[in-house]
Amino acid sequence: MGLREPLPNLGVGLGYRSQLRDRIRDHAQEIDWLEIVTDGFLDDPDGLRELRRLNEVFPIVPHSLEMSVGSVEPLDDDYLRGVAAVADAVDAPWVSDHLCFTRENGIELGSLAPVQRTRQNARRIAERAQRIQELLGRRLLLENITYYLDLPGELTEAEMIAEVMRHCDCGILLDLNNLAINARNHGFDPVEFLAALPLDRVEQVHLAGSVPVGDPDLQQIDTHDAQVSAEVLELLAHLLDRQPVKGILLERDDGFPDDFEEIVRDLRQAREIMLSGSPR
Repeated sequence: MGLREPLPNLGVGLGYRSQLRDRIRDHAQEIDWLEIVTDGFLDDPDGLRELRRLNEVFPIVPHSLEMSVGSVEPLDDDYLRGVAAVADAVDAPWVSDHLCFTRENGIELGSLAPVQRTRQNARRIAERAQRIQELLGRRLLLENITYYLDLPGELTEAEMIAEVMRHCDCGILLDLNNLAINARNHGFDPVEFLAALPLDRVEQVHLAGSVPVGDPDLQQIDTHDAQVSAEVLELLAHLLDRQPVKGILLERDDGFPDDFEEIVRDLRQAREIMLSGSPR
């Protein structure tokens, strides 16, 4: 697939986690595609064989953690070659990572850190993202992260994302749970955030749920350990009323339910919104 060709419509998928392996196979009719965490399959021949078996049933999209598109230091070519090998193994329609940095000056941060929101930095990040996309030979989508310290800058977060997109032809992976959490923690309107984005660049959506902290004075934490909230579903409906996307992906990283029907309900709700435009 060429970098500028339209991406395929994948439907509603689930983040692949080893704890869910058997239940994913048992409920394949409910899952249109899978997203994998690329880093768990790098330099792992057994893992790649497992991915190829899954790929016989599901389209697979690699979601990476360590491209560090916001770093100033040079790209990690070895890491990118590993990502490309995973993407090639499953003929991935696109690859994604985060609009953040995870290392600087040789120091691995172990977390997704927000970038400085300036026009100059946006142009630099866009050039770097474009270079990554060309190296991978596949469309690169950048995801908005949760952040708990709001760094001062001349741009809002939405304006920063839009400015990066102005200077590259990558796409956006819009995490609506991250958006809802940031809006609550930092006191902005998530609908106004969406209005400030170039929505025609949003190719994929992440949905997730987080257990409430229970104290309105504490920050909400992004934990991916609960069902998708009504707020996130409403944001999905609002988005899809304005812009169709190529894939909706449910993430569940912890608090795995004994009854997989809990996850199936989230998948079905997302599919219903995709088809009808409104949540129940």
